[in-house]
Amino acid sequence: MSLRQVLIALGDPLVEVQVAPHGLEADVLDVVILDPDDTPDVRPGDLALVIGARGRAASALVRAAGAGGAVAVAVKVDAPSTVLRQAAADAGVALLAVRPEVRWEHLEALARGVVRNARVTADAGAGEVLGDLFGLAQTIASLTGGIVSIEDTASRVLAYSRSTDEVDELRRLSILGRQGPEPYLKMLREWGVYQRLRSGEEVVRIDERPELGIRRRIAVGIHAGTQPLGTIWVQEGDAPLAEQAERALLGAARVTALHLVQQREPAAAFRENLLASLLDGRMDAEAIAEQIGADPDKPAAVVVFALRGQEHTDRTEHELRRAEMTGLISVHAAAYRRSALVSRQSGRTYALLTDLPPKAPLLALTKEIVAAARKHMGLRVQGAIGSAVPMDEVMVSRDEADRVLDAMSRDLDADVATLEDVRSRVLISETLALLADHPRIRDPRLAELDGELARSLLVYLDEFGDVKRAAAQLHVHPNTLRYRLRRAAEVGGFDLDDPLLRLFAQLQLRLG
Repeated sequence: MSLRQVLIALGDPLVEVQVAPHGLEADVLDVVILDPDDTPDVRPGDLALVIGARGRAASALVRAAGAGGAVAVAVKVDAPSTVLRQAAADAGVALLAVRPEVRWEHLEALARGVVRNARVTADAGAGEVLGDLFGLAQTIASLTGGIVSIEDTASRVLAYSRSTDEVDELRRLSILGRQGPEPYLKMLREWGVYQRLRSGEEVVRIDERPELGIRRRIAVGIHAGTQPLGTIWVQEGDAPLAEQAERALLGAARVTALHLVQQREPAAAFRENLLASLLDGRMDAEAIAEQIGADPDKPAAVVVFALRGQEHTDRTEHELRRAEMTGLISVHAAAYRRSALVSRQSGRTYALLTDLPPKAPLLALTKEIVAAARKHMGLRVQGAIGSAVPMDEVMVSRDEADRVLDAMSRDLDADVATLEDVRSRVLISETLALLADHPRIRDPRLAELDGELARSLLVYLDEFGDVKRAAAQLHVHPNTLRYRLRRAAEVGGFDLDDPLLRLFAQLQLRLG
């Protein structure tokens, strides 16, 4: 993760860049502590936190960090220091100013969490890649329309969303690492809010308290089975929360649980590869079902998504967009089915939905995801749905979904579809793809036609030789179309009474 990405994740009101001699694109590999009483131990790629020295008094440690190859050094400052900035510039290290009221242990935990999540995501390779907790917090904020913070069971903030809306006092103090207003916290305890959040999956509504500067909130507990892992809080900003905020929050809690379990138990990272292993044939369906708590005898289906319209973006931005899309899909899928798995492979995002009831509303769910991607993230996403099948036949569902999405990428203008809906279009699209791959399978007589003649002949064939209907499609007089058809036959030297010629012409002309 680059220093720029770390800073975006941490954001205000924790740190501020004072000087960056070599820019912000260098990768941060680790977070270390520098203390004036210890011998500096800094390595290339480190983000060094200077504890025990403020302002210009930290100049020597800043120079030592630069000499050791640190990417950046963070120092508490009470006021801008020219001496400190010059020391950082001379040492070739980025200087980050930390606000005096920020607690070092809080900043260290957040910074380590950001870097660790990035490393785990990179190491996971294929599998259920959900991005780091900060990215997930931003996704939840987009879906709920609020301002999000994710906390552990000790009410320590693990991640939070960025926002231009006004935040209240509880939010501000929580991010700075200090305890919220005690009268408000006492009320939450008396109302049983914490008990309800710890006891199970329930979205809890908390009224605003203007006299304390506290705005309306909704919250949900994060659980692994019966074990509480933390809480997601959503503060209402300048606008009311989204209509589907509570449902999105429920799905988000289930996805966030995967992150927190993974951080507590590294072996649980294997779950990220479960769907990839199933789709690649490396694990059987029964073993996967046991891992995720699904019933292998109940139907399952694969839905595949692809991001469109990002062809001209650079790779970094494209991957960021894909991660945002995957996070959104994961939240919706988890809200619909607790056992849902999500995996990114070969530029596509696959979702496995298990334990499906008869007539499962997969079409409605997929449309909801595609619409949410467009509304909240400005992304154009296409989704293709495979049939519901026994779990040990899930590759059949995946193959169907891939075939539909392939057709969408070529010539099928749709945002969401199933094979049953568009089977003829998919079959034609696949046939045209085969023809395109074999240029020798062409009728050279058809290649002689110009664009107007070719278009007129194709529409005529599509309308089963009905001149009036074809002319109406082309917005020309029927006699004009008859002339074009005679001219096409003359130019190409073929006979339109030949049914085999008509059959193949209809295919080849579609290639153009």
